[in-house]
Amino acid sequence: MYLKPLPTRIYRPTALMHPTDISDRLASHLAAIRFEQLPAEAIEAAKRSLLDAVGVMLGASGLGEGCAAFADLARASPGECELLGYATEAPLIPAVLANGALAHALDFEDAFDAAPCHPNAALIPVVLALAQARGPVSGRDLVTAIASGCDLVCRLTLALRADPGDFGWYTPPILGAFGATAAAARLLRLTPLAIRDALSLTLCQSTCSAELKYSRRSVVRAVRDGFSAQAGLVSALLAERGVAGFEQPIEGRAGLYALYARGAWDADALIAGLGAHFYGPEVSFKPWPSCRGTHALIEAALDIRQDWGGSLPVIDRILTRGGPVQRMLIEPRAQKLRPQTAIDAKFSIPFTVATALAHGDVTLERFSDAALNDADVLALAQRVEFEIDPAAGPTDATAGSIDILLRDGQIIARRIEHPRGHPSRPMSWDELVAKFRMCAAQAHTAPSAAQISRLVGAIQHLETLDNAGAALRTAGNKPPTSEAEPAGTVDPRAAHRF
Repeated sequence: MYLKPLPTRIYRPTALMHPTDISDRLASHLAAIRFEQLPAEAIEAAKRSLLDAVGVMLGASGLGEGCAAFADLARASPGECELLGYATEAPLIPAVLANGALAHALDFEDAFDAAPCHPNAALIPVVLALAQARGPVSGRDLVTAIASGCDLVCRLTLALRADPGDFGWYTPPILGAFGATAAAARLLRLTPLAIRDALSLTLCQSTCSAELKYSRRSVVRAVRDGFSAQAGLVSALLAERGVAGFEQPIEGRAGLYALYARGAWDADALIAGLGAHFYGPEVSFKPWPSCRGTHALIEAALDIRQDWGGSLPVIDRILTRGGPVQRMLIEPRAQKLRPQTAIDAKFSIPFTVATALAHGDVTLERFSDAALNDADVLALAQRVEFEIDPAAGPTDATAGSIDILLRDGQIIARRIEHPRGHPSRPMSWDELVAKFRMCAAQAHTAPSAAQISRLVGAIQHLETLDNAGAALRTAGNKPPTSEAEPAGTVDPRAAHRF
């Protein structure tokens, strides 16, 4: 079943007058925020996101497509920052690039269902590396950096009133870079002016083409957040060294929203409750390693399989429904019916739904080279169709329904409004720990059971740590060597080590 083209949307500059001090307000907020101001639920959310991210990155070091090249590039020179999953170290910036490439490579990291983005993917590699290179950094400061960076990415995404994808852009890594900048700025204790400069420098570096959606062979979609993490870190480091940006990187005539959304944005959505309300507790955690937009349909398929108990040959058609954003998970149709890469399979409704129905699970192993050629899955995927739910809005990217039409005329239907992992149906801490252990076991160089237990304990009690950079190392590595730092900065060699 082929979808009819969506009607062409024409965007014109909004008639509303936006405030001209948005960038200054954001910068002042990021410079002023302190751990004591964070709600308890924001602190807990930051720790959960850190646990989830580190586990997923460890797993990606062994399974992630394209990641090995980033690690090889990074470890060409000795350094002070751990390359997650490789039991070796690299200099600060190459380590952030390599670890950032791991963050989304399994498509298993947390997500913000309210406005599709991955708010922690780019920033957590940055804060981990800075805590090691520029420490000691306290656990409280690390939590504050994660909470504030995550909140900014969610706000930037919520403020969009046009889809940058309509203009050829791919939003999650673009906006994720600004969260990485914010988190780095917090750890570097930048002034409001320097933070505004850093946001300007990020705007000059952060980009991602939506062309990645249409390639059968590309793994850019997997490693994309490496570029975002690097952009955020480099921007903050250059601003720390006095590189001047410009006055309105967010709201300006050629600022973020003018460039990527043709000026269609809502300032109130960006700044309402700033410093009082944090969006981290509203982040979802993934029980299945695929695009969050597939999860409602995976869960519906698993529920039907469990309750129905029928055989696959009696299925005639599988009709799935979802929002406009999920259209990218069905097109190009030939590509989604038989994906050539794991990351493309994770962004395929036909493949993930067929996998759930054929095997009763959707695990990391279901995206191996052998699994991509599973005859039963590929045959079933051919029967999967998709319709856009007319009641769904442009940001409805996670709800979905399935109607399975059997050859005898029977229809089995299931709808999932909020898939597992949503804040209303959260994964428990123990479930996240189990996910962490499962991912860590797939690492290129897997940490021992004792190292995993130590790391889980350190994250659980993160706010009590005086030296988070040391405590969060996944393996005992050699003492750091460091490049000379400019006057006025902390000597990286002062970081405490195990």
